[in-house]
Amino acid sequence: MKHIARKRFGQHFLTDGGIIDAIVDAIHPEPGQAMVEIGPGLAALTQPLVERLGHLSVIELDRDLAVRLREHPHLSVVESDVLKVDFRALATQMLAPTAEAAPLQKIRVVGNLPYNISTPILFHLLAQVDVIEDQHFMLQKEVIDRMVAQPATSDYSRLSVMLQWRYDMANVLFVPPESFDPPPRVDSAVVRMVPLATPPVLHVKTLETLVQVAFSQRRKILRNTLGKWLDEKGFAGHFDLQRRAEEVPVAEFVALAQAV
Repeated sequence: MKHIARKRFGQHFLTDGGIIDAIVDAIHPEPGQAMVEIGPGLAALTQPLVERLGHLSVIELDRDLAVRLREHPHLSVVESDVLKVDFRALATQMLAPTAEAAPLQKIRVVGNLPYNISTPILFHLLAQVDVIEDQHFMLQKEVIDRMVAQPATSDYSRLSVMLQWRYDMANVLFVPPESFDPPPRVDSAVVRMVPLATPPVLHVKTLETLVQVAFSQRRKILRNTLGKWLDEKGFAGHFDLQRRAEEVPVAEFVALAQAV
């Protein structure tokens, strides 16, 4: 029976064989690696991944699809909203058979993320990044443009800063609407996210608040937004507030969060 895409789950199923092969090549799965796929849907990516890996864990919210996926002998199915999944617990469970090597191993995460909740998923994973080797996601191209944007460009935003301080990221593949059924109304792309080996030591909540305040009125100079916040914090150091938030490099936001 044909599965009808459900709007409330943001379902768009990948059907283009050439694009599927290109995504799998970009992910480059190796036999025995611990990998989790978010939202496998009709298993377009799942099948070629599991053929290379030998086994794959998948997270699927749609009950009907989860039932189908459980019939596959080489899949472990987590039927859940991804925002409720504890990836640290999942990593411990997946790496348990190789307990001796566990400290050296992490999980790889992939998926065609539902566009309506892609940003919350990215932040959910950011909070558990210590157990993740790398991430490959298909997303709205517009979101990826913001993720990888450089300062002094129109795409540079809060999302750019909050991900770039912790990941090295690259847009690795363009995916047109006609690659899906039903076709979305937007262009898509695939992003590679590799957690930095030695990330800066900082209080994440401080950086989060600081960046949120800075970008709250992005057209105004920072003296009018971030300046007041820094005064309230009793910050006595030097930071050039005669700029807009979009002109400040990630490293400077990080250094300021550390100083505050």
